[in-house]
Parts: sequence; structure tokens; C-alpha cells
Amino acid sequence: MFTDIGNITEPTTNTTDTVTSSKNLLSTDLIQTELDQVSEIYRIIINFFTNYSFQLIGALIIFLLGYFVAGKIANTVLKLCERQNLDVTLSRFLASTAKMAIVVMITIVALSKLGISVTPFIAAIGAISLGAGLALQGLLANYAAGFNIILIRPFVVGDTIEVQGVTGVVKEVLLAYTVIEDEDNAEITIPNKHIVGEVLHNSRKKTLLKLKVGISYDDNPMVIIQLIESTLKKLDIFGDEIKIQLGIDEFADSAINIGIRLWIPTTQLYSAKYRAYEAIYLAFEQENITIPFPQRDVHLLPSTKAEYV
Repeated sequence: MFTDIGNITEPTTNTTDTVTSSKNLLSTDLIQTELDQVSEIYRIIINFFTNYSFQLIGALIIFLLGYFVAGKIANTVLKLCERQNLDVTLSRFLASTAKMAIVVMITIVALSKLGISVTPFIAAIGAISLGAGLALQGLLANYAAGFNIILIRPFVVGDTIEVQGVTGVVKEVLLAYTVIEDEDNAEITIPNKHIVGEVLHNSRKKTLLKLKVGISYDDNPMVIIQLIESTLKKLDIFGDEIKIQLGIDEFADSAINIGIRLWIPTTQLYSAKYRAYEAIYLAFEQENITIPFPQRDVHLLPSTKAEYV
């Protein structure tokens, strides 16, 4: 009985040994395959650096040297523009453009040093530029408009402009947009494509302040005009470049309206307005000048019997 059991278990042991041997052989083959792949990659790398080491070093030296020269030329262009008193934005744009052009040319020379044909790259850049141009029409329109503003210079930093219903002092002119600041010190960003081709009001560094004061028909308007002018001159809220303008603006129903026009620095517009009205009111009060208000007199006429017939 024991012999039969031994005969039955012996084939099972042989099968297990065979499976184990197969797994060992498979693992050995996989390891050998991986080693062969690593050896092949190593051989390719060694051959590449053996054949192209001097080209790589030469291309790297050319690129680094060209990038250094591009930076020096860009700085020279920037200093030259500043010496000629050109606009800051235009100066930086010209310097950046010069550096970019030189870097592109140096890159092409470095690639050709490696034996790489630049023709496919130029074709790819052209195709990418076409697609980007179609996708970024609005953004490119802003850049084109910004370039136009920088060249033509319809306004510069510090000017007071009014465009698209917005008024403020120009703080910065960039290629994509222009930043202005209003009387509340709030910065307003206007895309340049909304400036070029639109009606633009540029009052330089000043803004026109219009005031209106009503006086009674019983008062002499010419005397009051002189009083207002002398009162406002004491405030020192406007310069001597453009004289104050004031006179009879309108013969209204209840008052004679005196119109006043002042050119005020834009940053002081509202403070000058409030000071002017306060000074006029105090001057009128001192001279007993009445500021009338709208009123209507109603007269009742006695009715006659004929009207009821």
C-alpha cells in the first residue's frame, strides 16, 4: 500500500520542478532582454556624443554667446532711445524687439550647426502663427492698436483724455491696453483697440470746469461778474496759461445765470469745484446778493357775469 502512494506522488513532484524551471528561465530571459536594451541605449548615447560632441559644444557656445550679445544690444538700444527722449513704452518695445530678433537668428544658426534643417521649423512656425492669428484676433488687434499709439503718440503719460465715455489721466501705455486714473484714484484699463479709430478728447494735463450761478434780475450782472472773478482769483485754483472765462450765460425765468469756465488740473477737479462754489456763496452773502430760486406768481382775475352766459 505504501509503494502505491509513492508511485502516485512522484509525478506531481516532477511537474512542480518543471514549472519552477520554466519560471526561472523566463525571468532570466526578461532580465537579459532588459540588459540588452540598456546596453543598446548606452551604446547609442555614446555614439551620439562621440559623433556630435563638438557640434553640441559649438552650438551651445554659439547660443550662449548670441544671447549675451542680444542682451547687450537691447540695453544699447534702450539707452539710445532714452537719450533721444523717446516714450518709455516705445523704447522698451524697440529694445525687446531687437533682442528677440537676434535670439531667433542665433537659434537658427545653432540648429544648423547640429545639422538640423530649419526649413520644417519655419514652416511649422508659419502654420502655428496662422492658427494663433485666427484664434487671437482680438488680442492681436489690441497689440496693433498699441503699436499705432506708441508711434503716432496722440497722447502721452500725464495727459487727460476722454474716450468711450471715460475720462482720466493717462498712467501707463502698454501694447495691449492703456491705464488711466479718474478723479476717484480708480485705475481704468482700456483695450487699445477701443482707442484707435474712436473720437479722442485730449486736454493735456487740465480739465475744463464749468460752473453756473444764478442772480436776481434786481442785481447788476456786470458788477457781480467782476466780484466772482476777483473771488476766484484769490483761490489760486487755476493757472495763467488759459484765463478764466465768465459772463452772462442765460436769461432764465427766475434768474440771470452767470457762466464760469476754468481750466483745472485734472487731479484737483472736484476739490476746485467745491472751493469755488463755497467762495462765491460767501462773497454773495457778504455783499447781500440774493441767489433766486424758481418761483411763479399766480394772479386771480375777478370773473364777470358774461363769462357764465
